[in-house]
Order: sequence, then C-alpha cells, then structure tokens
Amino acid sequence: MSKRELMRAVVARGYGGPEVLQVVDVAIPEPSVGEIRIKVQAATVNPVDVATRSGALVEAGLMAPREITGIGWDVAGEVDQLGPDVDGFTVGQKVIGLRDLLDVSLGAYADYVVLDAAAVAAAPTGLSPVEAATLPLNGLTAAQSLDLLDLSEDDTLLVTGATGAVGGFAVQLAAQQGVRVLVQGGDTDFLQSVGARWTLPRDADLAAETRRRVPGGAHAALDTSGAGIRALAAVRNRGRFVTVVGGPDPKPLRGITVHHEWIHADGNTLARLAGQKLTARVADILPLHAAAEAHTRLATGRFSGRLVLTP
Repeated sequence: MSKRELMRAVVARGYGGPEVLQVVDVAIPEPSVGEIRIKVQAATVNPVDVATRSGALVEAGLMAPREITGIGWDVAGEVDQLGPDVDGFTVGQKVIGLRDLLDVSLGAYADYVVLDAAAVAAAPTGLSPVEAATLPLNGLTAAQSLDLLDLSEDDTLLVTGATGAVGGFAVQLAAQQGVRVLVQGGDTDFLQSVGARWTLPRDADLAAETRRRVPGGAHAALDTSGAGIRALAAVRNRGRFVTVVGGPDPKPLRGITVHHEWIHADGNTLARLAGQKLTARVADILPLHAAAEAHTRLATGRFSGRLVLTP
C-alpha cells in the first residue's frame, strides 16, 4: 500500500489517560452512498473526547467497549470526494461537519474523515477553519437546547456555564432571538458583548439572584455546568429547563418541563448557524500529533475558548 493511500489518525488504544492516544497510519476511508470525504483542516478538542478516551462513556452504557476507538467530533475542511447520490456539495468546497457516532474506529482527529452528507454544511464566511471547527458540536447543542426551550421574544433565560463553548453560543443565539439572558460566572465583558443582559457572581444564590432581577423567576434555564436543582430553583412555576450534563436530571418540580438534550448531527441547522454572526473563541492551536497534550491541557480548564488540532 503506497503512502498516498494512507493517512494519519489519532485513536485511543483501550481506555485511560491521555497516554492511550496514539497517532497511527491507516487507509484513507472511502465515502459510501450519501457520504462525503472531507480533508480535515481543523478538529476541535471537546470534553466528550476526553470522556470517550477515558472509558467514561463505556461505563455509562453509552457505547460498547472496543480495542481501538476513533476520537473527535468537530471538523472543518474541504470536500475531497463525494459518495454516490450526494447533491448540493462540490469537491474543494469549504465545509464544517459533525460526527455524532460514538462507537467508531476513526474520528475527526485525522487527515481525512467521512461523514453523512446530512451532517455537513457549507463553512461560515468570515471565520477561519480553526474558528469554524468550534461551531458544530457546541453550536448545535446550544441551538437544539434552545429549540426544546421554545422561548419567545422578551422571555428570560438563565444560562449556567456561560463561559463555556455551549453556554457562550447559547447566550448569543438566545440574545439574537430577543430573549433576555442571565448568566453566572466570570468573563463578564465577553458575555455582555455577545448579548447577556445580567451577569451573576460565581458564588451567587441562583434562585435568589435570578428572582431579584426577574420577579417570579426565569421563564427557562439552560444548564451547561451541572448546577442542576440550583438552576431549576431559579425557574418560575410551569417554566422550562434543559440540561446538557450527564447524570440524573432534576425532578420536574412545580410543573417545570425538564428535558435532557442529546446532541445529534443536523446539517440544516448547522447551515443556519453558519449563516449567523457568532463569535467563536479559540484558546490555542496544536498539531495533530499533540492530541495527548491537548487532552492534558483540557483537563486543567485554565483557558477560555477551545483547543483545536490541525493536521
């Protein structure tokens, strides 16, 4: 097999710390019916990648154990090859996409990735591939969570963990819909610049501080930090609550509707997000072979924005 037929990919051999990540040479995947092969220009490092590598998702029953596991969900790059029956894309086109299957041998940490065409969208203009790669997983999670909350203009929304990627995109998307947003945490200047109306201190009593600003409580809460019942207490009776955090969900007290958002690929929504003016934050760019270092740094949480790998 010639070198042209091979590519580099980062995989986890077994489960454990960053040391189980290895760069391997594998055959370049071929797109099948309805699939697109993308030449990767950037792949984002996300907490779900760490959970996959560590074996936490296996322990949670979300995926079957395997000897070799592909890592990486987010991708930005160029269309390299179209499979049969794919319309609406052209070779060389700049795109973004999401791999939402857990139990696979190859992920987005690679030179090439094959995705369903329905999981791909044209890349946003005005963003570099590195910036664009931060949008699919986190932007879709935020958008799908807001769809579940079904908020109207002038409704109030509490977002916990707003300094994170999902929370940051949620603040922006909600504000663009005319929703009044409360957030808790630091980075006040950034959060206000992207649409947060109120910022609560890190150690604030969420229910008390929210109700002080919004009599009766917020119409809804999006919990991206694991605040759980503390965030639920800030929601008014018969309000709405969405969490994106693993573990048991809060009980639907006081008639509050409780949802858990499980992300799924959606090219149509991704295309809509790509057309909106969203601020993507990148903490650092590392080469593909430094994936283990990126995972080690991600565990520290000592930065704002996403770590992004480039081949």
